[in-house]
Formats: sequence, C-alpha cells, structure tokens
Amino acid sequence: MQTQGSERGSPSPQTTPAIEHVSSAHELLQSLRKRIGEHPELAEAIVKLETALSILTVKTGGML
Repeated sequence: MQTQGSERGSPSPQTTPAIEHVSSAHELLQSLRKRIGEHPELAEAIVKLETALSILTVKTGGML
C-alpha cells in the first residue's frame, strides 16, 4: 500500500527541496558551460551529476 505523496509523479514535501537543489545545480552547470564553452572538468561534473541522479532514481523507485 502506498502512502499519500508516494505515488509516482507527485513528489512528497520531503523530496521537493532535493529536487529543487538538483535542478538548480544542473541549471548552474549548464549556464557555466554556455559561458565558458566546453571544458573537460565541467563536462565530467555534469555527467557525474546526471549519473548519480540516475542511480538514486533507480534505488528510490523514482521517488527522488
């Protein structure tokens, strides 16, 4: 039985700040990429962030 707020597509109030932080970090990295162009460390940081998010999404059943 799922509790309210744990249904897919409706993040619980506890996960909302995490989602906002991740989204903000991703936007900052993308804007940096646009300003300074391609940079190996920046590209690697973005890939690592996206990989970590994918792993967390799988481990939490999409409840991130």
